[in-house]
Amino acid sequence: MASTPARYADRRVLITGAGSGIGQATALRILDEGGRVVAGDVSEAGLKDTVAKADAHGERLSTVLMDVGDEGSVRAGVAGAVDALGGLDTLVNAAGILRSAHFVDTTLADFEKIVRVNLFGTFLVTREAIPALRQGNAAAVVNFSSTSATFAHPYMSAYAASKGGIQAMTHALALEFSKERIRFNCVQPGSISSGMTDGVGESKQSVGPGLPDDMDFSLIGKITSVLPLEDGAMFAKPDAVAAVVAMLGSPDAYWVTGTEVRVDGGTHM
Repeated sequence: MASTPARYADRRVLITGAGSGIGQATALRILDEGGRVVAGDVSEAGLKDTVAKADAHGERLSTVLMDVGDEGSVRAGVAGAVDALGGLDTLVNAAGILRSAHFVDTTLADFEKIVRVNLFGTFLVTREAIPALRQGNAAAVVNFSSTSATFAHPYMSAYAASKGGIQAMTHALALEFSKERIRFNCVQPGSISSGMTDGVGESKQSVGPGLPDDMDFSLIGKITSVLPLEDGAMFAKPDAVAAVVAMLGSPDAYWVTGTEVRVDGGTHM
């Protein structure tokens, strides 16, 4: 029986936020599937960690420093990624930050920062990538929304607003570029261990949630998963989302566009 070729063989992929968490897990998953990947992140240390974990696949991995909230950085970063890859087939917008607080204690600066990185960043990277994606093979964009975009998550109003914007924008782009056969979809992670939930890497564009000391735990109980995890863990590993992202960004999902896939262990059934 003939062997099945790797799903991402000869496929060119740019992943933002790839220095930690789900972005890093996605980069490693797509490398495992034969893809050529440029990992983008604002953290040089994070990118070095991704390279170290790539192991035998390192020859198909390049990195680029990129602050998705800065237009100049995005222009240079995307151009460098496309040049390194010789084109672009899949874009994964995984970069994001999370800061939590009581709504009345949320500063304008914090609100603007979250929206700039999450929503503006997704806009900027996608806009710069469109010319290359137009020339790509079975082009696909996977954006990161969140269960907070659709369901109530306390103390995360700014984050929820940014993710709701990403989700709405994804739908609009899916229709606008449908005749050019560029697919746009979202993942909606929930109850996932990542740089954001673990509070690692202050410059990884994935900042810990910093939940209020006087938070009402009965509200948090409404957003916990129903599927059991090993060792009683609260959050699933990032690879749970990476597997779904890899599917959506591949030609296997050729008939999927303009939607979101919830990856939350049944939290919001």
